[in-house]
Amino acid sequence: MQLYNTLSAEERAQLIDEAGKDRLTLSFYAYAKIEDPKKFRDELFIAWNVLDALGRIYVAHEGINAQMSVPADQFEAFRNTLEAYDFMKGIRLNVAVDQDNYSFLKLTIKVRNKIVADGLNDETFDVTNKGIHLKAQEFNNLLDDPNTIVVDFRNHYESEVGHFEGAITPDVENFRESLPIINEQLQDFKEDKNLLMYCTGGIRCEKASAYFKHKGFKNVYQLEGGIIEYTRQIKEEGIESKFIGKNFVFDHRLGERITDDIISQCHQCGKPCDNHTNCANDACHLLFIQCDECKTAMENCCSTECLETIHLPLEEQVALRKGLQVGNKVFRKGKSDALKFKNSGDLSDKPLAKAETKNIRQKIAVKKELIGKAEHYFSKSKIAQFLIENKDLSVGDKVLISGPTTGEQEITITEIYANGGPCETAQIGDQVTFELPFRVRLSDKMYRILQNA
Repeated sequence: MQLYNTLSAEERAQLIDEAGKDRLTLSFYAYAKIEDPKKFRDELFIAWNVLDALGRIYVAHEGINAQMSVPADQFEAFRNTLEAYDFMKGIRLNVAVDQDNYSFLKLTIKVRNKIVADGLNDETFDVTNKGIHLKAQEFNNLLDDPNTIVVDFRNHYESEVGHFEGAITPDVENFRESLPIINEQLQDFKEDKNLLMYCTGGIRCEKASAYFKHKGFKNVYQLEGGIIEYTRQIKEEGIESKFIGKNFVFDHRLGERITDDIISQCHQCGKPCDNHTNCANDACHLLFIQCDECKTAMENCCSTECLETIHLPLEEQVALRKGLQVGNKVFRKGKSDALKFKNSGDLSDKPLAKAETKNIRQKIAVKKELIGKAEHYFSKSKIAQFLIENKDLSVGDKVLISGPTTGEQEITITEIYANGGPCETAQIGDQVTFELPFRVRLSDKMYRILQNA
């Protein structure tokens, strides 16, 4: 009986490509008493694995917290797996605004002490005595009330790219840090102010609202379903958005655009930008904001030190990483002195620029034809190997290499090796190699860019 992943992210992405089906990115949570989280975890894995459902899920004695990617044609079957449990009957599923078939590439279900690390002792207060849930229009109305204080219960890297107008945005790296800070900051407003709170999907506010009611705040409200559900409602009902910028999300996309306002800066040059990335140095992987120009100049690195590191021989890079704590590197969020334009804490509501009206990670609008697929990348020599499947490849061709992790990279072919030696043109069926300054994965495809595009 399979209870864990057997495929790499690259292999899974290739299967998604081959399936050619749309997927839905969604999230949900539920607080409930679960007697045996390990048994519950295994039941979910078995049920979801056969549906090709992927994602990052935490289960605990107190409930479940899930961010997932589900095949669109399996959505109802997936919902039925939830409805099999009484505490998840009728559960709200927050479907993402911007869809990406590669938002999650593994099914990871972990048993934790808590589904959100809040640092609270739940036995000291009534966690069911929560704040009043507000829909989008109700939230907007209360936001306009001068007697309202609105608090963002997300982290600094989330609020930096998008937040509600006038919100308090704590300079914190995790949820548990924000609770005592906000409690201290608002001590004088417990009786007469409306405490209005929000987060990404609502789960952090479920616990926070109960905590602040326990601390003596009389008028506590929370955004039902968080920013994700708020966005769905304002789009469907034509409601004005009081949220500006992007909503940071914890998957491959790293953000959903809510409005076309850009309120943050490239951390390296200061240009208006709200695209997060992770440093290309495997010993760093710092999460930071980087514009396209800096991404090219710095090769996706956060500092000159990291840039120098990625050009070292692979053996030296591995030796430098030895002993470093890089196990949780994907969303490493620490600040760095190398990032001159990092902002957090007291953030401005004033837009710095307007984003182009296109979806996040929209494909480059070029006419192209498929040539073949990636088979291997030799890191030490920076050589890529491709299988020519659909069209011939010639020296001088301008090609687009595309994949869920690689993104979209354009290069001009200057030299090809096939059949044991250099050649001018590789034909269908040939395995070819050529120099490539970036890594490719098994799921990557190579396209020829047509000159009349």
